[in-house]
Amino acid sequence: MTDAAVSGVGAELARAREERGLALTDVAQQLKFAARQLEALEQERFEALPGGTSVRGMVRAYARLLKIDAEPLLGRLADRFDAPDANSLAARYKQPVPFSDGTRRSTFVYLGASLGVLVAVGAIAYQWYSEHNAPKAAVASAPKATKPAERPAPAERPAPAERPAPAAVQPVVEAKASEKIAAVAKEKTIPAPEKAETTDKVDRTSTDRAAIDKAERAVKEAALIQKPIPAGVHRIVFHCEAEAWLEVKDAAGRQILSSLNPPGCERVVQGRGPFELVIGNASHVRVLHNDRQLDLQPHTRQDIARFTIP
Repeated sequence: MTDAAVSGVGAELARAREERGLALTDVAQQLKFAARQLEALEQERFEALPGGTSVRGMVRAYARLLKIDAEPLLGRLADRFDAPDANSLAARYKQPVPFSDGTRRSTFVYLGASLGVLVAVGAIAYQWYSEHNAPKAAVASAPKATKPAERPAPAERPAPAERPAPAAVQPVVEAKASEKIAAVAKEKTIPAPEKAETTDKVDRTSTDRAAIDKAERAVKEAALIQKPIPAGVHRIVFHCEAEAWLEVKDAAGRQILSSLNPPGCERVVQGRGPFELVIGNASHVRVLHNDRQLDLQPHTRQDIARFTIP
């Protein structure tokens, strides 16, 4: 007796299909199976089918389509297909999945291309950052030219109503007596003889120049001495032989004078004391207080004199 006679599953399915007037191709189209697989099932050539599980699924779907009970048919197939061994299934799933060399090469190529793209993007971002931040860094690092800060003279405070300040208290800076100096210089100028030698001309010119400078200083001091000084008022005269810093504050702490003065400059301050004086390059500055020259040496440290005139 053959296996087909024992089971009769395929024959029963084929008979039920023919009774319903269905062709094998119609069943294959509805069940989405190949016609050759259904033909092998009806002929019970189970070795041509994928396996026991697939056969059971095909029988169940075929019986549902033909509207017959699938359980008796599946029961007759139980003897034909052994239950799957759990150990064999586990061993099958533990087997490594084979990869072709072509797949491995494509994976390495993909990784290399990805790394190349990342490196290129990083380089572009770094270049952009450097180009946009370099001008700012250059401006920040450029040294700024510093100029000697000159303290602005503060605005004078109005005197209280109950204590009006006398007009002589206001400090004044007198201008140079340019007209008198020019007159003295004109009188002291001695023309050289036309037939004198060159060396005599140079000596006489130097002598004349020294006489003119001496006369200028005398005229300046005389012009200052001639002006009467009111009672209680101080007159301070600064003669700068070289560039010097002069700073004078009155009793109220106001800055009367604060400036850097060129060589040959003369500044005059007049008012009521006490006065606080700061003189830079003090060794090249002469100070007259009420027509009396002051000795700056006791008050000088590192060529800066600091003292108070009461």
